[in-house]
Amino acid sequence: MDFVRENLKGDHYTWNEDVNLSTFQGQPSRRLFNRYDGNQVLFLINSFTTQSGNSDPEVGQKMESLIMHDLPLDARSEISVLNWLKEATATTF
Repeated sequence: MDFVRENLKGDHYTWNEDVNLSTFQGQPSRRLFNRYDGNQVLFLINSFTTQSGNSDPEVGQKMESLIMHDLPLDARSEISVLNWLKEATATTF
């Protein structure tokens, strides 16, 4: 089950309706990560939950909280954000 826009708790996201959503399919890449782009945040959360095998909405909200509050500024690419999420949750899940 995908984590969707309605599952997000934050209200600070931008939603570019002109973005081709196929941009955020497949695997995370070296593309610059924007923590305020709602579509990209959803993409990273869903990538994480798919890889972890845990698609519980609470897990997605935990990932959202980590991205909003704890993500270091030097985590710049989608790959680096996903790797950071894996490390940050290694003992939790």
